[in-house]
Parts: sequence; C-alpha cells; structure tokens
Amino acid sequence: MQGVYQSVTKDTLVQVRNVKKYFSDKTGILRAIDDVSFDITEGETLGLVGESGCGKSTLGRVLLRLEELTEGEILFNHKNISKLGTKDVKQLRKEAQIIFQDPYASLNPRMTIGDIIAEPIEIHGLAFKREKEKRIDELLSLVGLNSAYKGRFPHELSGGQRQRIGIARALSLNPRFIVCDEPISALDVSVQAQIINLLKKLQKEIGLTYLFIAHDLGVVKYISNRVAVMYLGKIVEMTSSQQLYQNPLHPYTQALLSAIPIPDPRLERSRSKVFLKGEIPSPSSPPKGCVFSTRCPYAKPLCFAIKPKWKEVSPKHFTACHLYDTAGLPSQPSG
Repeated sequence: MQGVYQSVTKDTLVQVRNVKKYFSDKTGILRAIDDVSFDITEGETLGLVGESGCGKSTLGRVLLRLEELTEGEILFNHKNISKLGTKDVKQLRKEAQIIFQDPYASLNPRMTIGDIIAEPIEIHGLAFKREKEKRIDELLSLVGLNSAYKGRFPHELSGGQRQRIGIARALSLNPRFIVCDEPISALDVSVQAQIINLLKKLQKEIGLTYLFIAHDLGVVKYISNRVAVMYLGKIVEMTSSQQLYQNPLHPYTQALLSAIPIPDPRLERSRSKVFLKGEIPSPSSPPKGCVFSTRCPYAKPLCFAIKPKWKEVSPKHFTACHLYDTAGLPSQPSG
C-alpha cells in the first residue's frame, strides 16, 4: 500500500485507493501510476508535482475516468466511480471537470467561443435559448471577459484569454472538483499570475476543490494547501505546502526545491544545492527497491533491494524513504 489516507469525514470529496494504471507496448508493461493512494478534502487544493513523465497528468485523467484505471478504487463524494457505466460517467462530468494544459489544442478551432462554452450545457440539457445565452454571459463575466467574445474564434484570442475560455467551459456544469492539468505552463509569465489569481478567486467564491498539477514548485506553493511529490508513478512525499517547503524530507523533494532560483544573487550563490545524477529509469522497468535509488545521493544497499514503507515522520508529514527507518539523514551521502 502506497500513499496516505486522512481521516475520512463527510468533507472528504475524493478518495484514491491503491490506484494503478499500466499501459502495454512492445517493450512490455509501462507502469504510469503504480499503487497510489490519497484523499482530497472538499474546498482544498492538493498540489501534485514531479518531473515530466512521472505520471501526474495520467493520474489526473484517471481520476476523471478519461483513462480507465488498471487496478484500485476511486471514490468521489463517497461513491465508487471506478467502474461506472456510460450513463453514470456522464453524470460524473457535472461534478468533476478538467482544465487542460494547452488552451489552444483543447478548444475546437471551428467553433465560436459561445458555442464552445454552450456545448456541455446543451449536452447535459441544463439550459436552452435565452437561459443558455444568459449562462454563457455569466460564465464569461466570471472569468474576466465580456459577451463580445462569444462570436470570436480561438485563434483570435491570446493564450491567456483562451485559457480563461477553458476555465469557463469547465465551470459551465457547476462542478465541485476540477483537475488543473498544468494550466499555466503554456502561458507567458506575465499571464500566469493572472490565471492563478483567477483560480484562487473562483475557488473562494464558488467553493471549488482542485487537484493542481504542475512542475513549477513556486506556483504550487502559492496555490496549494497540501502538496504530493510524485516520482516514476509513485508518491514519495506528502504534507502541507508550508511544511514541505520548510522541511523537505525525501531526497527527491530536496533536489526539486534546490532547483528553484532565489531572486538574490548572493543567497543563490551561497546556498547548497542537490544535484541528481543519471537518467530517470523507464516506467517499463522500474528499480526493484526504491524507485529513486538509482539517482539518490544517499542510497544504500537496502534501497536497491526493498521498497520503502510509507510512514508519518512528523505530524501529517509522510514520506517513503529508508533514511527514515531510523531518525535523521546521514551527514554525508554514501558513495
């Protein structure tokens, strides 16, 4: 069992239990998600970080049943959605939506903005004619645009405006839960802050719950209540955003945080950094023991042979690392 369960209450919206997602190819079985468990409480933002290819986006898509899971269970609002039929999946779409990474690729270039936002409303029969037009205007206003955009096409908008349309479309069905799949990575830096602030504003006003997937740890710190760190299909550390940045436990988390530049040249030159050696192993043939053992500067023989257990090292701070089988990190990396 890998992951962490909170005390499940009536406020627990999403429960992920030992979820696996494997793909088959010519080289064998690719373990995109390998035994992951966690909970998300209603109204919170769980940040999910890790390098490209670690399985973050696949996990987000599995939670929404855009990809079928190989094994495990997913509960949404205490209802098992792991094996829903087509009719029930359609009902799930009203409560759980996604904001895609590329705001241009995710919008139909042949449809006007009004039609793009109206499509889910029409499919689910939520409003027609005047009520539908009123709803479109409300959604545009909600994301900081006006009704004049309804007749435009995606190519006529900037990247930030297109992402606002993607957010409006996700909100069109009044969902409770939204997977934000790297929603700002394709945008200019000046626009990224606007979209992040918009997401925070909408969460406060509507009471949304987010799974925020990103590789920018600075952004994740700003928007997230808790953060889960993912490596090669597994979650290796999870705690509150503040605790993760103040006291990272897993060597992989330490390496990710040390790569964040500090906007002070003197502090940047003087601080110690963690440099990782080697390449990320293939998900088709992950290491036998700890998935991070081949790149970890603290790795010892045990790490290459036995998978570390998920443990609570300090209150509500969990990690999977043999270095915490006993107290503390070694003073010097081995090898």
